[in-house]
Amino acid sequence: MGTAPASSSLIQELEPQPGPSNIVHSDDSITRNNRRKAVQFKASHALLIIFFLWIFALHALGIYFFTKGFLLTRQVLDHKSDCASPPIDLPRASPGSYSAGCWYPKTFDKAVVIIIDALRYDFTVPTNDTTHHYQNALEVLHETATQQPETAFLLPFIADAPTATLQRLKGLTTGTLPAFVDVGSNFAGTAIEEDNLVAQLRDAAKTLVHLGDDTWHSLFPGHFHPNLTHAYDSFNVWDLHTVDNGVTEHLLPLLHSEAKHWDVIFGHYLGVDHAGHRYGPDHIAMNEKLKQMDRTLRDIIAALDDRTLLIVMGDHGMDTKGDHGGESDDEVEAALWMYSKKAIFGHGHNGLLEPPQTAKERPVNQIDLVPTLALLLGIPIPFNNLGSPISEAFVGPEKPDWEKLASVNALSAAQIQRYQYAYSAARRLDSEVLSAANILWTVAIELWKGAKQRTASNAETFAAFVRYQAENLRVCRSLWASFDVPSMIYGILVLGCALAILCYYARATTPYRAEDGALFVRLIGIYAAMGLALGLSFRLTGISLGTLDISLLGTAGGSIVGFAYTIHEIPSGYPLPAPNSTFGWLSLLLTVLQAIGFASNSFTIWEDEILLMFLATFGFINLATSIRQPRLKDRVLGMIQSSVFLVCTRIASLSRLCREEQMPYCRSTYYSSATSSTSASWQLVIPFALAILLPSFVQGYYKGTRSYVGSAVLWVGVALRMSLLASAIYWFLDAADDNNWLTVSEDILRLVKTSIAQLVLGISLVAGTTYYIWATPCISIDTPSEQENGDVKQTNKPKSMAVFGYSNMHGSRYFLLVTNYLIAVILLQKPMGGGSIGLLTLQILALLEIIDCNNLSCSAIGPVILAMLGNFHFFKTGHQATLSSIQWETAFIALKAIRYPWSPLLVILNTYGAQIVTTVAVPLTVLWKQPPKKKGLLGDVAMAVATFLLYHAAVNLATTMWAGWLRRHLMLYRIFSPRFMTGAVALLVVDLVGIVVAVGGFRWNVVSVSEVFGWA
Repeated sequence: MGTAPASSSLIQELEPQPGPSNIVHSDDSITRNNRRKAVQFKASHALLIIFFLWIFALHALGIYFFTKGFLLTRQVLDHKSDCASPPIDLPRASPGSYSAGCWYPKTFDKAVVIIIDALRYDFTVPTNDTTHHYQNALEVLHETATQQPETAFLLPFIADAPTATLQRLKGLTTGTLPAFVDVGSNFAGTAIEEDNLVAQLRDAAKTLVHLGDDTWHSLFPGHFHPNLTHAYDSFNVWDLHTVDNGVTEHLLPLLHSEAKHWDVIFGHYLGVDHAGHRYGPDHIAMNEKLKQMDRTLRDIIAALDDRTLLIVMGDHGMDTKGDHGGESDDEVEAALWMYSKKAIFGHGHNGLLEPPQTAKERPVNQIDLVPTLALLLGIPIPFNNLGSPISEAFVGPEKPDWEKLASVNALSAAQIQRYQYAYSAARRLDSEVLSAANILWTVAIELWKGAKQRTASNAETFAAFVRYQAENLRVCRSLWASFDVPSMIYGILVLGCALAILCYYARATTPYRAEDGALFVRLIGIYAAMGLALGLSFRLTGISLGTLDISLLGTAGGSIVGFAYTIHEIPSGYPLPAPNSTFGWLSLLLTVLQAIGFASNSFTIWEDEILLMFLATFGFINLATSIRQPRLKDRVLGMIQSSVFLVCTRIASLSRLCREEQMPYCRSTYYSSATSSTSASWQLVIPFALAILLPSFVQGYYKGTRSYVGSAVLWVGVALRMSLLASAIYWFLDAADDNNWLTVSEDILRLVKTSIAQLVLGISLVAGTTYYIWATPCISIDTPSEQENGDVKQTNKPKSMAVFGYSNMHGSRYFLLVTNYLIAVILLQKPMGGGSIGLLTLQILALLEIIDCNNLSCSAIGPVILAMLGNFHFFKTGHQATLSSIQWETAFIALKAIRYPWSPLLVILNTYGAQIVTTVAVPLTVLWKQPPKKKGLLGDVAMAVATFLLYHAAVNLATTMWAGWLRRHLMLYRIFSPRFMTGAVALLVVDLVGIVVAVGGFRWNVVSVSEVFGWA
């Protein structure tokens, strides 16, 4: 590399000597040569942009196919069912009021809903086999259902994957098939805003009480009576008794109270689930916990009156290890038991009075609870419900009441048909998707009309509506609730190929690989077209993939083959990628260790601490290698910068936002408290300190190479400092607004805040980009005065000029582009996050000096450490790999209302600000302290950017593969899936920023420098 020339130039400037560089007037041949080289550079640069755009397309395509098969998605409709608008007219006029029943006469005034978390069906069925601890411990459910079938029934209660409590509660209250991503009004948070049982009960002026698992409060905030409700933390699986004891302690007094100031009680017990997680189902602790539940339920039964319905159910089961989250039989087979002291239940429609012995017999879906409970309590069925009424609750205790069964199923089916009509219109579904269900609906309606006219039996009508609902549910399951494994495999294969291409291109190419760009692009394009044609020909053979998917796969596959073929066409050949230095092996080791670690939920949870360890390891290794440098100057500078890197890393680690799984071993410092989303008063000092100190630190690095001249003075000394000061004022005003420190009206304060934010963003992204494009190099030229000795011949000699900033001309000018994004990102972070980005800036500059001192510009370690810094400061700016940590309020920092595309861009700049800054800084790893006419800079930048993307691609592929492999894991939808989504979006963001800003910005840097010193 060019470290030695750069250093010598620097010495010449630091020790003023006559003529550190000579500028000779160009003749015509030099001008023509410069023009030719300029054209060659711009063409090669354009081809490089195209190549990286192709890499981006492969990444986007791989993520698309994996996400298409992995993330279960559905669109949430905001429609609400109304008491006065039943979906179908009954033979006799429906009551139409909450007091008597909205769509159907109500059966109960009150209800007690008990959720025993992870209550597997076989836990409730007695057996002569007593080899397992969970057997014959919870006997009351089967006992009552057998001895009093007219007052109780017990059935298998089948859950839909994912079998996680959060998703199950959504299904149990909305009647839908929950997906990980619900596209609609409740996307930004965990609260359920679509129509649901709890909301309908509240609208009916029912007093609702919740006891137990606090998940209910995140799903239904503000729905429960504040004085009667008692919520408990649900995450401590090691505690088997606190939640259960607390629920019972508050539940029984409510039942025994003569003045019952409640209508519906939801009691959520967690002990069985926690016993399973801690010990597994076959343990004495499980036996004791089930026996405790048996005693508690007997006490509840004794306290009931005949106006109250009692429901006991499991939200899911558990596997043989006590875990859940997947879709195995043990995980989805829960239990449902309903009890009333009134004799209203029955089994006459099937003639089977005994509860099923296994979960394979007469199962009901968990979503069937929604219409059942709604009709029994006289409230409307939630609009999005897909469940069917449970027949045992309506058939009657004696002979089957077919008219009642037909009526409740007609109501439920008509509501489903109303929902499907609205959903099909919203999603523009093909009419063929629901064609079979629509035929069954037509048949059922005809029978319904016939039953009213006595020309068809109610039993036939009941059966017809059941068939329609079953077919409709089958279609919806196929749309929402299954993993498309082939699509996931396609995505992983495309991402794997993209990773291999980046690896080969970044670490195995020759120094002049930019000249091969035309061959790469040409052959990739030709083979992509061939792949497209081949894919379309396969489509004609009737392959199950759609036209779009097969076209995309064919194009991607063909282009990948084209790249492989290009390797053989390059005359010089490309060696196999392999590290050839200690730091090369270190970069590989750190990347591989992190990729493997994502298989562990603990590693993923504590990723910020793992990155801290990796960065500290790099810092200490550099400190050790700097001590061994032969030159005193490199030795001292390397030790100082390694120390700066380590100190900044450690200080940055003090900023943290703890995720729930890290408690109680983590203390959040990002906000004023763990329950607040505002900054502490003392944190407002950080942005003001940043405005004072950060520009001065940057100036120090510039002055080290005599580069703090020309364009740097205006932008670093004035624009950067003033913009940071304006950001500090913004956050002070924001805190004043939150705490009512000022007497200024809220509207005026908001106008001032948004004006400041818009000004800062305008300076950084608009004025800053313009300034960067047209800025001259950060140099100054000193021309010695001519000696006045009367010698005319001396005036004909070439003049000597001292060029200050010569040794870092590329790096000092390009860093101006980095400051633009620093300004924008710091503004969009909370004060603590702004401090983190300031420390990141110092770490970047220290890293650049370390790379120069240790001659590492050609090593992979620079881009890899930059990428790790970006991920590390992602966590230090108040983010986690969870949807709940997204700082949505950022969208309103510079805007009064949501405006597209600006609002999403502001959220992206906030969320991925650290990754964006490090991406923009990647070219500096090969530009810092390089002379203006160093050859092969485009190739060096291409290698650095490709290496940087390689790290992010490896992280993304690892999180993708592990999420796919662990799709049945308990923590899939809590840990692995959010981490996959975070990595996928981060990869696409750094791809685009790397292409448009980093590689694109490098072009203007070279043009500016070459206009002064000529083209290399």
